[in-house]
Amino acid sequence: MIEYDLPLYRPPSEARSLIFQVTLGCSHNKCAFCVSYQDKKFRIRKRKDVFDEIDLASKEFPNTRRIFLADGDAMAMKPERMADIVRRLYSKFPKLERVTAYAGPGNLLNRSVERLAQVRTAGLTMLYFGLESGDDQVLQRIQKGFSRKQMVEACAIAHEAGFDLSVTVILGLAGPKGSRSHAQQTAKALDQICPKYASALTLMLEPRTPSYEECYGDAHWRPLSPEESLSECRVLIENINRDGIIFRSNHASNYVALKGVLQQDKRRLIETIDLALSDPASPIRRPEWMRGL
Repeated sequence: MIEYDLPLYRPPSEARSLIFQVTLGCSHNKCAFCVSYQDKKFRIRKRKDVFDEIDLASKEFPNTRRIFLADGDAMAMKPERMADIVRRLYSKFPKLERVTAYAGPGNLLNRSVERLAQVRTAGLTMLYFGLESGDDQVLQRIQKGFSRKQMVEACAIAHEAGFDLSVTVILGLAGPKGSRSHAQQTAKALDQICPKYASALTLMLEPRTPSYEECYGDAHWRPLSPEESLSECRVLIENINRDGIIFRSNHASNYVALKGVLQQDKRRLIETIDLALSDPASPIRRPEWMRGL
């Protein structure tokens, strides 16, 4: 069996995927909201170790159809090396249909379209990309390390290389004071990127050093209430104008699970939020004890 270096994280849509850790941790590992890899030193795993795991797992799980490559920064490795891993996966799992991975903006901005296209041609079909916010002030405060313009450019490179994109944003990053701007500017960024999927998570604060509040550096910042979080999600959806983006808020951190295609389902999504806002006891609202990272 595969021996994972814990903690291990994956997107909600990869719940039934076989996971291989081709990297450990995150090369950036400075985002103020993130506790995922604080105790892990980033490294790219040895090719032989990864290949040995693939060979072993292919005997245990020969019918695998989906594979996710972890940890949070798999695309930090050289594209040629990643392409070798992906080709190995398809050669060992005859029923494999797709391979996906997280990608940070630096992974894409520092690579040519031609080199990234090698990975896509090998069979890695979709990248999960953490936009977090389209508001440059918020991005600076949360120590994302890149501006909105840079992240839009990174996504354009990924699209040109042939990848589908699933872009994640985080509700609540700006607190109540900056909520509307955060939602509106994030919607504008999503319009510019036009990913296949856009997913909203809700900020959940876990103990970390330094704390999120210290990093954000605003004495007026506080977490959003459930109602404020739902309202922020409403503003976000209202302001996305591109057609065909599949919107989701099915992560366990969210107060309401939403799924629809914009623009055709926009009204239904907004009405669902309004229903949840009108009744704090509504069964569509996830209670606090059921929320999690």
